[in-house]
Amino acid sequence: MKKLLFLIPLLFIFCGQAENSKTNTQEETEKHSTIVFQSVNPQSKTIITRFNLPQGFTRITIEKNSFAEYLQNLPLKPHGSNVYYYNGEIKPNRVHEAVIDIDVGNRNLQQCADAIMRLRGEYLFKQKQHEKIHFNFTNGFRVDYSKWITGYRVKVEGNKTSWIKSGQPSNSYKNFRKYMNLIFTYAGTISLAKELKTVSYNNLTIGDIFIQGGSPGHAVIVVDMAINKNNDEKIFLLAQSYMPAQDIHILKNYNNEEISPWYKLNIYEENIYTPEWEFKTTNLKRFKD
Repeated sequence: MKKLLFLIPLLFIFCGQAENSKTNTQEETEKHSTIVFQSVNPQSKTIITRFNLPQGFTRITIEKNSFAEYLQNLPLKPHGSNVYYYNGEIKPNRVHEAVIDIDVGNRNLQQCADAIMRLRGEYLFKQKQHEKIHFNFTNGFRVDYSKWITGYRVKVEGNKTSWIKSGQPSNSYKNFRKYMNLIFTYAGTISLAKELKTVSYNNLTIGDIFIQGGSPGHAVIVVDMAINKNNDEKIFLLAQSYMPAQDIHILKNYNNEEISPWYKLNIYEENIYTPEWEFKTTNLKRFKD
């Protein structure tokens, strides 16, 4: 990524029976077979209310005030909104089903891994769990928000990084955003991939991250999930930012448009194909705390 600190059309042909001789049962069956899954409630304003579930599925049970609940309830921009780059230009590649209503800033910073760190940081800030807000630079230097709010700042000289007491103590949201911008500048997929713990694809849950560390690399985050208990099927939604920095958005699923934007979990698959990146199922990771 960035920031290295060293850094037929379907044709129905009815044979042997005239159209006007169909039975009521046949007509009802054909009518039912043409029903299309309506994935979106256009007027709804959060992930959990905007996206319908395919028949037979129910959302997984999650803990109140958890990161998963926060992600499910992320606010969305009006249905049909564009994805904008940090500079105000519209992203031409419409790979999204919805746009999360969180600013991208006016600098080319909040890219893929950054957006995930932003969501994690925002959640912990909202929960006042300041001691859990920490991210590493690409060179491994750990930056704790709990130290930042006491007035310490990070001094970067070439490949050397250190803390200095040069700011005023503050726990304001404005100061938190300054902290996150610093993280965006010196962290990325390489550092985040090293911070996270690897989890089994079969154990996927909301808040998990598919990530490939590199320059470039990419990362997407699971923001909702449901299960069909009758056949033990699981489906999930993915969100991403990308390069250049852009609005965080819910991805379409071009490989299964019948249930898009949902993705189906198949433990026998080795790859997850998103519109702009291909992940391995072994690329699945999770925040440690």
